[in-house]
Amino acid sequence: MPLEPKLADLPRVRGALKLYQVSSIITGVLLLLLCAEMILKYAFHYEVYAFGSGGLLSLQPVLETANGLESTGDGVNLSTGILIVHGWFYVVYLFSDFRLWSLMRWRFPRFVLIALGGIIPFLSFFLEARIAREVNAYLASREGEASAQTDSQPVEAQ
Repeated sequence: MPLEPKLADLPRVRGALKLYQVSSIITGVLLLLLCAEMILKYAFHYEVYAFGSGGLLSLQPVLETANGLESTGDGVNLSTGILIVHGWFYVVYLFSDFRLWSLMRWRFPRFVLIALGGIIPFLSFFLEARIAREVNAYLASREGEASAQTDSQPVEAQ
């Protein structure tokens, strides 16, 4: 018999699901931006800069040297910023994954599958929809069972 969440943890599961949904969408969007930035940098040899001599937003060339690729732009390197922000949001995504996984008492391979959503493009969007649908259906059935049990118990006279 697989483990099920405790009845007392059901309100915490709703909060964990909401955190997972938000972090999943943010991480997925940042991952897509990161993929676009990597293609731009390594295929076309450009990086995105802000507030430099090129104006509010500009594409600056990246030069190939003996030491690797070197940026030529001035200003704020948005390409590096996207990389850093995605990394930190992936940590938040892993935390929300762990919290939901532990409250739902799922098996470990499911934790790994959900964690892959933050590093495989588009997977976080599909997993977010599937997991939310599954958890909401589970919560509705468990809360229905709990209310049916309380309704069937006799009311004591006061």
